[in-house]
Amino acid sequence: MRAPARRNASGRCSNYAASVVTARTDVVGSLLRPPALLEARRRLEAGELTHAAFKEVEDRAVDEALMLQEDAGLDVVTDGEMRRLSFQSQVPAAVDGFGEWNLDAFLWGEWHSEELGDLTIERPPIAVVGQLRRRRSLSGEEFAYARGRTNRVLKVTLPSPSLFANFYDPERSRGAYPTLEAFLGDVAELLREEVEELVGLGATYIQLDAPHYPLLLDAGYRAFYESRGWPAERWLDLGSELDNVVMGDHPGVTFGFHLCRGNQASRWLVKGGYDWLAERLFGRIKAQRLLLEYDDARSGSFEPLAHAAEDAVCVLGLVTTKTSRRETVAELAGRIREAAAVIPLERLALSPQCGFSTSVMGNSLSVEDERAKLATIAETAAEVWA
Repeated sequence: MRAPARRNASGRCSNYAASVVTARTDVVGSLLRPPALLEARRRLEAGELTHAAFKEVEDRAVDEALMLQEDAGLDVVTDGEMRRLSFQSQVPAAVDGFGEWNLDAFLWGEWHSEELGDLTIERPPIAVVGQLRRRRSLSGEEFAYARGRTNRVLKVTLPSPSLFANFYDPERSRGAYPTLEAFLGDVAELLREEVEELVGLGATYIQLDAPHYPLLLDAGYRAFYESRGWPAERWLDLGSELDNVVMGDHPGVTFGFHLCRGNQASRWLVKGGYDWLAERLFGRIKAQRLLLEYDDARSGSFEPLAHAAEDAVCVLGLVTTKTSRRETVAELAGRIREAAAVIPLERLALSPQCGFSTSVMGNSLSVEDERAKLATIAETAAEVWA
């Protein structure tokens, strides 16, 4: 049975919350997909389930995701990205011109894990082949459904426009877009329009996911992006300019900006501290909240936090979504206080390092692990910022 909408004491759904800039707990985006949802998606693709029946399963998964986050005590919730194949798939799913693609369009790379072993997924022959045309809203359904079912601040995640450079093929894409700049400009315009639509629907917290920037720390990935025509510094210059265009100027709306080093099937893509990125990117992005991966030594020190804009909150992703290891309040509180030696405690918050299920593949942990980790985040925040 569908869960009822959560309401405040006045009886009004209070999703239309004011700014969340100073919220102490956060969640990056995705949650583990329930087995029933994965099976329903398989049956839908096989023609064994109607779209109407699939939507009922999908709605239940969103209801459960919202309740899990609320019960854990989080200030901010998402719909768990239950309606997506991947955190970025809603763009080509809703926009003509991207050509043929499948899940591997978002998974390709050299994935690493000391515990599970490495995993290589070849880049499929994806390419934008036509002028982009939005058929429908990218995330409007997600927000419109979830906003009436929670009294917490509801966040919607969107991909950074330059992430879609993966879809630009210097040979095959030129018939549609003569330059990469022209293509990414259209992607940014689509996302800007989406932001305006979400704001019009009442969204007060929107996040851009930008895992491609930390990939520039790795020589192999840097070479791939530079093969699209730009040196690394140009990627940061134009990429951040496009990000700021997408965010625009919306008083009362908080924007988050998430950076990580790859998160798929409990594996990662690159390692390295934020130092080089922070000097060139942190102060340039208009987002009020920087959500930064910090769950292990791959992320380096907290020193780069000093490059964040003076009015920005740094959300420390100290809780790993890659393994079932249970962090403790004492451990997390200690690390937050380390970071507070770099920027003031009131400009810090706490979250997982990334999503629990960046795509439908999911990470190698259970829903109970997920629930416990989110509850520990809330408990830690209550102690540190009491």
